[in-house]
Amino acid sequence: MTQDISGAAPEDETVLRLRQRIRRLRDRLQRDTRRADSIGFLKGVISTLRPGDLAVDCGANVGKITLMLAESGANVVAFEPDPWSFAQLEAATAHLDNVTRINAGVGVEDGSLTLYRSASFADDPLKQSINSSLMPDARSIDAEGEGIPVKVINFPAWLQQQLDQGEHIALVKMDIEGAELEIMETVLDQKLPERTGPFLVETHPGLFPKKRDRFRALAERARDYPANRVNLDWI
Repeated sequence: MTQDISGAAPEDETVLRLRQRIRRLRDRLQRDTRRADSIGFLKGVISTLRPGDLAVDCGANVGKITLMLAESGANVVAFEPDPWSFAQLEAATAHLDNVTRINAGVGVEDGSLTLYRSASFADDPLKQSINSSLMPDARSIDAEGEGIPVKVINFPAWLQQQLDQGEHIALVKMDIEGAELEIMETVLDQKLPERTGPFLVETHPGLFPKKRDRFRALAERARDYPANRVNLDWI
């Protein structure tokens, strides 16, 4: 039995464990519902893609979303900086002529950065690869471990170049473990979503407690666009 110094009747340990289990199940249900909604929205957008459209997958990982995009017949450009994940991406999409794979991360400047992996990457690369990040302050990675130097391209400038060349950018998907914050700030500064299809972005404020105000400000700015044109709550 637990003791309650407030004077209320103590709760049996079994009841406490049951309450904790219910809370975990509720949280899991909310996550699963959100993921299902996000995948459903993605499939809806994919259904509008046509051959000749350009879909961009930032943080392609092993290619799950890249494959979904490619099935539409649209041209797909997939960015993935992690060499292990990129090898899986290449193997998964090697048969597809409409997929261009780029072994690089995305940022707001051309150059190189250090990619960090989670401390348990070696135990389960497939599961842990989604946590790799270019941000050394991300909670999901081992900033003390040996990082991997990777190429980074100026993504807003790359987008602008595609638009200048007459490309119809029908979709931008972005899951890049924190690097999305500065990129999307720049993308909105340049008003690029006024010339493209939807941006589907997974933001990660929980990984960066010191940047919560910037994430909130970014969400406010995204509301200036039509519903789901800049979706910062994807997956």
